[in-house]
Amino acid sequence: MEDVLDVYQRPYDPLRPVVCIDETNKQMVKQERIQCEPGQPEIVDYEYERNGVANVFMISEPLAGKRETIVKETRTSIDFADVIKYTSDVLYPHAERIVIVTDNLNTHSTASLYKAFQPEEAHRLANRLEWHYTPKHGSWLNIAEIEIGVMCRQALSKPLPDLDSFKRQVKAWTFRRNLESSKVDWQFTTSDARIKLKKLYPAVV
Repeated sequence: MEDVLDVYQRPYDPLRPVVCIDETNKQMVKQERIQCEPGQPEIVDYEYERNGVANVFMISEPLAGKRETIVKETRTSIDFADVIKYTSDVLYPHAERIVIVTDNLNTHSTASLYKAFQPEEAHRLANRLEWHYTPKHGSWLNIAEIEIGVMCRQALSKPLPDLDSFKRQVKAWTFRRNLESSKVDWQFTTSDARIKLKKLYPAVV
């Protein structure tokens, strides 16, 4: 925990950006819209049909107020490796090192890079990363999870019928959110953790 909190205290450095990555999914649901008279509120039939699952990866740079979203049909280790490559080569090609914060999901490791790419390419990408993990049961320390919560409340609270509509909704939200340049002012420090979460620390006798 202290490792991640220390990372969040670093000053902004565009050559070593702190980037938080997380993912979530949403069930696609088809519902029949009932024809209404002009001026009347929309009525949706309570019956619905499941129509697959959409997965969205959140790439958040909190100190810069930037985030990127990538929608995929699956979230395998190959998908995660693709997200890492996109982060490295498209979003931050000029960074000396990318400081990555993720949770401990089994796909969140350099092993996924070696599963997806040739060893030389996986090694190149791995050398561009400085990886930091949130502790077990401490995924709330990942700022990307906070961004996902905002996205779910603002853009994904209503049912969406298919992957295309999901992509449009997520893309529109990402554009609006980036226009606002919304940053995260992280206040919880290592000193706070030692006081407020004292019971999580080992007792020295």
